[in-house]
Amino acid sequence: MPGYKSARNEIRAAGIDEVLVYCINDPAVMEAWAKDQKIAGTNITFFADTHGELTKALDFTLAAEAPYKKFGQHRSKRFALYVDNGVIKHVGLDGSPDDPTADEDNSNSKVTGMLAAIAAL
Repeated sequence: MPGYKSARNEIRAAGIDEVLVYCINDPAVMEAWAKDQKIAGTNITFFADTHGELTKALDFTLAAEAPYKKFGQHRSKRFALYVDNGVIKHVGLDGSPDDPTADEDNSNSKVTGMLAAIAAL
């Protein structure tokens, strides 16, 4: 997330109006994280997918057992979407069978990977 905040000028230059960040979490946690990340006044908005409905609809539920045991609820795979006028134009999905949580390689969803993919469209 910090990469998206620091690249806000490049994001705007690419024609992106807003970055939406969501997590399977409750609104209070997302509000606290937004304050911690100092996103007020930026083009970034945080919101909560409290029960994972969006994650399920996108078919991005993380099946790894360790996060489920730690957090007590399903988590989302690490990803970023480029959406233009309501149409998904690019999916930057991270993770692999050997690294389901994308802790080793999350380059597809990072701002640099997304901006490169968008530029190539």
